[in-house]
Amino acid sequence: MDEFEIISVAIVEDDTEIRQILSLIVDRSPGYSCKQSFSDCESALDGIRKDPPDVVLMDIGLPRMSGIDGVRALKEKLPETDFIMLTIQDDDDSVFNSLCAGATGYLLKDTPPTELLHSIREVRKGGSPMSPNIARKIVGSFRRAPESPLTSRESEILDKLCNGDNYKTIATSLFISGNTVRAHIKAIYRKLHVTSRAQAVRTAISKKLI
Repeated sequence: MDEFEIISVAIVEDDTEIRQILSLIVDRSPGYSCKQSFSDCESALDGIRKDPPDVVLMDIGLPRMSGIDGVRALKEKLPETDFIMLTIQDDDDSVFNSLCAGATGYLLKDTPPTELLHSIREVRKGGSPMSPNIARKIVGSFRRAPESPLTSRESEILDKLCNGDNYKTIATSLFISGNTVRAHIKAIYRKLHVTSRAQAVRTAISKKLI
C-alpha cells in the first residue's frame, strides 16, 4: 500500500464513550479516516457490507452477537478488509476463536493511541499486530505444538519474537527485509486459521504446556 494512503476505519464498540474516543483518535490523525461506527454487530453487518472500510476495529463483548461471530460473518464476504480485535479479553478461547474467525490482529484496549494507529497501518501492509502478551501466547503455542506446520524459517522468526525482538531487529539479524518478516508472520497466523492442527494448538495452551 502507499505510505500516504488514507486508511478508512470502521469501529464496532458498544461503550459510547470509548467509541467516540476511538473515532476522534482516528479522524484527527493524518492518513486515517473513521468511515463508520456502530454500537452492535447487527447494525455493523449491514453497514460494513454496504460500504466496506479498509480496517475494522472490533470489540468482542458486544450485546447479542459477539464480535467474534461478527468477524466470521463479515470476513467471508469481505476478504480484502482487515479485522483487528480491540478488547479487554485476553483469555485463550477469545484469542484463538478470533483468529480462526478471520481476525488478523488482536489488541487490548489499553493500547496507546500511537500504537493503535501504527497497528492499523501495519495490518494494511500485511502485518498481524498483536499486543505483546497476546503475541507471546500465540508464538509459544506454535513453538510447542506437536507436528508444527511452520517452516524452519518461520520457527526461527518466532523464536526471536519470543525473545522480545521486533520486526526491524529480526530483519537485520536474518539479513532479510522488514516486508519479508511481515509476510512470514502473516503466514503463521494464516496457518492457524486454516490448519487442522488449530485445535491441538488451543489444547496445548489450555493445558498450560507453554
